Amino acid sequence: MDVLLCATRGGEASIQTQEQAIEIAKERGARIIFIFVSDVRFLDIYSAPRVPAMEDEMQHLGEFLLLMAKERAEKAGVDADFTVRQGDFKAALIAAAEEHGASLIVLGRPADDSLTTLDYLENELSPAIKEATGIETIVV
Repeated sequence: MDVLLCATRGGEASIQTQEQAIEIAKERGARIIFIFVSDVRFLDIYSAPRVPAMEDEMQHLGEFLLLMAKERAEKAGVDADFTVRQGDFKAALIAAAEEHGASLIVLGRPADDSLTTLDYLENELSPAIKEATGIETIVV
C-alpha cells in the first residue's frame, strides 16, 4: 500500500495541512503516517538538567496532537498512524520516510510569522530530501 508521511505540529494551519494530506491519501488509496518532530537541543545552553523533562513533555504533546490527526484521517476513511521524533527535522523526516516506505512527504506552508520560510521548504528542504531518498516532497 502507498504510504504518505505528513509532518504536522498542531494549530489551525496544521489542521489544514492534515486535511489536504488526508485528501491526497484518499485519492491515492494510501495509508498516512503523521509525524511530529521536536528539537529541544537549543535548551542545552540554558538549562541542561531540564532538557530530558522538556523532551518528555514534547513527546506527550506530539502524541496528543497526532492522535487527533489520526482520528481525523480514520473518520475520513483513511488508514492512519503516527510517529513522534526528536532532533533535526530533516533527518527525522528522512528516517521516518525510509522506515515506513513513504512515497510522498507532505509539508504545510509556514505561517507568515514563522522562522521557517516557504522558500526554504520548496527550494532547500524538499530537494535535499528528494536527493537523499528519491521521495517526492510537496508543500500544501
